[in-house]
Amino acid sequence: MCDVLVALPAATAGGATLFAKNSDRPPLERQAYEWVPPRRDVGRQRVTHIDVAPHTGPTLACLIARPLWMWGAEHGVNEAGVAVGNTTVYTTLDPRGTPDGLTGMDLVRLALERATTAAEAVATITESIERYGQGGSGHDPAITPAGRPYWNAFLIADPSAAYVIDTSGQEWAVEQVADVRAISNRTSITGFDQAHRHPRQPVERLVNPRWHAGQRVLARRPVTVDALTAHLRSHDSCGDQGWSVCMHAGDVEATTASMIAELRAAGDVRVHVLTGSPCERDYQTFDLAASATADLAGV
Repeated sequence: MCDVLVALPAATAGGATLFAKNSDRPPLERQAYEWVPPRRDVGRQRVTHIDVAPHTGPTLACLIARPLWMWGAEHGVNEAGVAVGNTTVYTTLDPRGTPDGLTGMDLVRLALERATTAAEAVATITESIERYGQGGSGHDPAITPAGRPYWNAFLIADPSAAYVIDTSGQEWAVEQVADVRAISNRTSITGFDQAHRHPRQPVERLVNPRWHAGQRVLARRPVTVDALTAHLRSHDSCGDQGWSVCMHAGDVEATTASMIAELRAAGDVRVHVLTGSPCERDYQTFDLAASATADLAGV
């Protein structure tokens, strides 16, 4: 599962783009924050399930939240001030049996390593989907031996722009954000949602309460870091017990990492991060440039 929010500068208190995400995964799956330094002329890269073609030119340094069994990232922000996060979505196209391809988390990390703007991140994600396809389990095989493939939605932001991408297999749609936007575990771009959302997905019970809670916090202007922090720690959006923004859904899903990023021009980025449940732990705050030397083990 997951919930992701963005507020562009006109809607925020301090004039920065604010980007926030709770990453919900199987509770026993370990996740950690890592600083990924830039690299030059990356050769053929093994991602979670497949190899991708070499990348010419330097990659961008980024801070990522990575489930330790995979290559990809749940969310993160790069040195150019681009933030990306994904959510699981289900559509009329069944992902089971799809050949291995890119996971949503692979696409997040590829965008962070290669894109200097939100628009470039959109191009990286959509072109990669068209070239390699989505496929393969997004869950640790040691915990979920049968695997769990799924499609993805993405929220992408930089200091001045933001975009939503909805996907179903190799099909996708993009919507530019006007000022604020929330996504959760459903397709949400109107035309794409009408064409692709699975009619039996229990969005009214398990997804919409969280999605609507995100919309409400973004409607209270100006949007602040404190308001987003309170939202990511909240339990008042349950459709069913435990399926809240700060998730505690038994042994199925739990919030295992959380991030709020303040994105300003010229790579001026402040991040607030933690692993585990936001309701139980304090965020640690870094200027992004300091993340390269910070002790992230205790985040």
